[in-house]
Formats: sequence, C-alpha cells, structure tokens
Amino acid sequence: MTDPGGKRWIYLSLALAVVLVAGTAMGFAMQTTDQATFCGSCHVMREAAWTHKQSIHAKLACNECHAPADLSAKIPFKVATGSADITANLAKHYSDVIHAQKKHKDVVNANCLRCHETTTTTVAMDSKPYCVDCHRSVPHKTRTPISTRKVADG
Repeated sequence: MTDPGGKRWIYLSLALAVVLVAGTAMGFAMQTTDQATFCGSCHVMREAAWTHKQSIHAKLACNECHAPADLSAKIPFKVATGSADITANLAKHYSDVIHAQKKHKDVVNANCLRCHETTTTTVAMDSKPYCVDCHRSVPHKTRTPISTRKVADG
C-alpha cells in the first residue's frame, strides 16, 4: 500500500521548486533590466546611457534613480514603463527628445532626496519643483549644449 501523504510531499516539493525557479528568474530579470547596458540597448537611450557612464552617478544602476525604491511600487512601475517603452520601440513611435512625464520626474526626485537626504536638509527646496531643474547635468553629464541635446528633459 502506498502512502497518500507521500504524494502530497512530492506535489509540495514541486510547487516549492517552481516558486524558487520563478523567483530567481524574476530577480535576475529585475537586476538585468535595471542596468545601463540593458537600458542603452535601445537606440533612443544610447546617449542617456553614454552620459550616465560619464557622470558622478556611473556606479548606480539606472533604476536606482528611475524607478521607485520600494519593491512593491517598483514592480508595477517597471512593468508599465517597460511595456510602454517596448510598444513604442516596436511601433517606431518615439521622439528623439526624451520628455519625462510628471510621474517619472516625481520618482527621480524622490530618489534624489532619499539618497541625498543629509545634503538637502540645508537647501531651500522651494525654489524649483525638481532637483534636476538646477542639477540637470549631474545624473547625465552634458555631452552637447542643452539646446541641441537629444536627451533634454524639458
């Protein structure tokens, strides 16, 4: 006679293995899609990836600035943004000038303030709405004059 509980352990073990493999794959995908090499693989983002490499923030992954820090907010944000980017690239419906939407500017600004909290406590943050309004060339070192840049935010 076979042990009916034995099959339950087999199914439980298989389910656990599937969850572990899926979790590992998702973690790998999240890590990979955060990096400048991935982001810069689309020709629209090549200049942004190049200027990032030249900047003071070169050791940071793109999404340390461009996605929410909280994982529960980051996953849906990346899914929505990534889906929109993929769709625009496949349809060849994109602009040479990248204009960040308010929700993206808000995320970047929150990350600036989070990382530079000790610095910003002594700064009057009410003069401009976003850190990059004054510090435009910090995250992406200026390569060409702002008037002729393809990665202008404005």
